[in-house]
Amino acid sequence: MSDSSKRKRPLVADKRTAGKGGNSPRKPVAKKASAKRKPARRAPARPKGPIGWLAALVRWVFRLIWTIVWRVTAVAVLMVALAVGYFYTTLPPLEALLDGRARGSVTLKDRYGDVFAWRGDQFGGIVTAESVSPALKNAVVATEDKRFYRHFGISPRGIASAVKINLSEGRGPLSGHGGSTITQQVAKLLCLGEPYDATSGQTEKEYESECRRSSLSRKGKEALFSMAMEAKYSKNDILSIYLNRAYMGGGAFGAEAAAQRFFGKPAAALKPAEGAMLAGLLTAPTTLSPTNNLDRSQSRAATVIRLMEDQGYLSKAEADNAIANPAELSEAAEAEAGGYFADWVMSSGPEFFTRNTTEDVVIKTTLDQKIQRAAEEGLSWVFENQVRDGSKAQAAVVIMSADGAVRGMVGGRKTKVAGAFNRATQAMRQTGSAFKPFIYAAALDLGYSPNDLIDDAPYCLNIPGSGEWCPKNYTNRFKGNVTLTNALKDSLNIPAVKVSESVGRDLVSEVAEQFGIKSDLAAGPALALGASESTLLEMTGAYAGILNGGSSVKPYGLLDLTLQGDSEPVMGTGGGIGERVIQEDAALKLVYMMEKVVSEGTGQRAQFGGRELAGKTGTTQANRDAWFIGFSADYVAGVWMGYDDNTPLTGVSGGGLPTEIWKQVMVRVHEGLPNTPLPMIVPEPPVVQAPPPQPQQPQQPQQPQRLPRQDNPLGVIDRVLRDIFGG
Repeated sequence: MSDSSKRKRPLVADKRTAGKGGNSPRKPVAKKASAKRKPARRAPARPKGPIGWLAALVRWVFRLIWTIVWRVTAVAVLMVALAVGYFYTTLPPLEALLDGRARGSVTLKDRYGDVFAWRGDQFGGIVTAESVSPALKNAVVATEDKRFYRHFGISPRGIASAVKINLSEGRGPLSGHGGSTITQQVAKLLCLGEPYDATSGQTEKEYESECRRSSLSRKGKEALFSMAMEAKYSKNDILSIYLNRAYMGGGAFGAEAAAQRFFGKPAAALKPAEGAMLAGLLTAPTTLSPTNNLDRSQSRAATVIRLMEDQGYLSKAEADNAIANPAELSEAAEAEAGGYFADWVMSSGPEFFTRNTTEDVVIKTTLDQKIQRAAEEGLSWVFENQVRDGSKAQAAVVIMSADGAVRGMVGGRKTKVAGAFNRATQAMRQTGSAFKPFIYAAALDLGYSPNDLIDDAPYCLNIPGSGEWCPKNYTNRFKGNVTLTNALKDSLNIPAVKVSESVGRDLVSEVAEQFGIKSDLAAGPALALGASESTLLEMTGAYAGILNGGSSVKPYGLLDLTLQGDSEPVMGTGGGIGERVIQEDAALKLVYMMEKVVSEGTGQRAQFGGRELAGKTGTTQANRDAWFIGFSADYVAGVWMGYDDNTPLTGVSGGGLPTEIWKQVMVRVHEGLPNTPLPMIVPEPPVVQAPPPQPQQPQQPQQPQRLPRQDNPLGVIDRVLRDIFGG
């Protein structure tokens, strides 16, 4: 029997609904009415016909565009991520990026160890965003990138603003304002990770120019590189790179070098006005450099201070105080002393340690800043007070000790310069009568006396191939018999030529060369009149040889050269006293003769303070060059004056303005120095003897022997004795 035929047992629910008897039949339960279904929302009827087709086409186009856009965007984001990831992997550790100079630096110190000049790419040492003065850090952020701590390496708002400004000013969108963040500027400083390759054929200048190119592709790569840096380094790390690598003018790379260069203090100690000045330099470091134009630099700093106030880095009181008390240069930076001297030392040292050094070098020099200032002030005083306004005449000054140590040098009327033409070391000029002491040096070394007589009378020489040559005195007058001392004192030309011819031109040339005049000397009799050319440095060095007793000197400015951080010098002095040229008594007699030039002769304008002074004036043909070179017992100084284009000077001779410049310089040099007498021998007065009653046939005066040019350092008399007696 199937289960379906069995009686079903009552359900519990049925029992609950049964009557009292429990066996009453279950009442039928009425079925709930099913919930009423809401009708399905019908899509609005799409228009039919051409309008429907057009709408469908539009919908299809939008769907296609959306599909393309999100897929292209996804691909672009993926490519950007891959590019950023690639740059991320190429970035070196932070420490490798803090000093990016192509060259090393040269710090020049004076004879007392004080810094007076800087050359090369200065780097004062590594600083961080945390170690520098908060005033400097905040000034840089306020000026260069006020959203620095809020962006991811690039600032779309900044770029859009820059493009708008460029277009409004009639430039291309990428020309002028760049809208670059600090991170992007660091990317440029790192040249997007492309190091300079010397074998590429590019110069460093071309390489740097390429790094700063603003093409669209370059900007895109810069943005990727910037985002990679943001991923690799912290914000303060990026700011630290910027503070160490940015050029801040005056040869200073980085905040520490700039702080030391301009203010003589570390970057950690900068005040708001000083920090604002350095931050202001980042826009145009050369133009705004305080050593070029302090007023313009202070004005720019005031703008930076107002930005710092607007952005909450300074209170109004702090900002007002900083503007009212602008930053000032340190004494060393303000003086800019010894620019010509520094350039000369740099050119005279080994190139791999000076001009092209890759190391940081410290050079101690012979410069005395007091003497250097005396030279600059004395020269300026004469041009301001005794030279007509608008004159283009130039002048140069060299001061040195008797051993050739140069203590001061001015190469032109503009004294605060670097890299300028140096008329003290580079200008080859005719020496005129300033050459005459070497003629008398040769004669005295042969045994002539300062009191020997010579006839100052008309004199002519026959020069093969040129005919007759008749020298004249500057005054066109003749004095008859004069002593050698008076001939030099009055700068007489005819006696000088006669003495030169008497002792021999070769010997005169040899003496001059051994005293340090290395330029080509004239071969004819005009040698005696200073027809040869020389530099002021050479001539002053040669006179130092007379003062020191007759020994040659090599002018020098470098005392020692040390690599920064080392205690032992790499090299030492490159000059000083050399070998003897003339005997000491000859030199001391020559000093006596030259003292008469100042006390009684053409150089009287040089006198000051009752001191014993010696020297010689010099004026060339048509007054194109005017010289005065002289010395006290303490220092030798030389002055040259003339025009760069050889225009004749008007009313100027060696005994005029050059001697006045020499005096003004030496008065300042000798302030506080004791009055020391010159080292000289005063000759015995000549004994006049009556002639014999019956004079014999007059004998021709014996001509001194002319010696071939030699490298023997002994005096000429010594050489004669060696030739006679051997040995």
